[in-house]
Amino acid sequence: MIGFVVVSHSRPLAEAAVALATQMVAESPPPIEVAAGSADGGFGTDAAAIAASIDRLDASEDVVVLMDLGSAVLSAEMALEFVEQPDRVHLSSAPFVEGLVAAVVLAATGADWASIQAELGAAYAQKARHLEAGSVESAPAPPPAPEPASGGDEASFEAVIVNPSGLHARPAATFVKTAAKFDALVEIENVDQGSGPVSAASLLALIALGIGRGARVRVRARGREAQPAIDALRALVEDGFGEV
Repeated sequence: MIGFVVVSHSRPLAEAAVALATQMVAESPPPIEVAAGSADGGFGTDAAAIAASIDRLDASEDVVVLMDLGSAVLSAEMALEFVEQPDRVHLSSAPFVEGLVAAVVLAATGADWASIQAELGAAYAQKARHLEAGSVESAPAPPPAPEPASGGDEASFEAVIVNPSGLHARPAATFVKTAAKFDALVEIENVDQGSGPVSAASLLALIALGIGRGARVRVRARGREAQPAIDALRALVEDGFGEV
């Protein structure tokens, strides 16, 4: 499983971001190292500490490094000069919190670097689209849904979201992880707002649909395990993802 190094000027900030991300994948979190703060407990970043964090992760897997700002980026770049295998390290320009949460959830499904890279690349655009800030036309499109390993059936359902806070981050992460268990291309759309469909492989794209309580969603699946995927997702939605 792909590993992560979280680089921040503040250790409490890094640890809080990691806690937020891992609460959504408590049963199977990817390996995460924190390289944050100075040796005396103050603010700062250290290239040697970042390099050591990278080398502690499984040497056979890719490593994604997320940074907060300024010299954190410079320290991470310098760290590449010290690590044992720099070719497997990917420095991400994604927003610190959104990128970490989305990438950790996707990594927990067993996604490869190419899929995670696509999700990270669209991280800022998803928020921009949701807030209608900036140019939607110039924002990158959401990452495309991965094709199922086989053709096969199609199935769908419509349902009303009953969760008090709608399809917020935690149930959205559960939706993504459940969809990833099946050999099927799964998409979801917000019928009431006419937004979507988006791939169920993208946590940020799903959240950006703005699905609140009482919203009607349409879920479609295509592939060899389309029907089992729809059955599992329908059960989750109708149960309120265990929140009601």
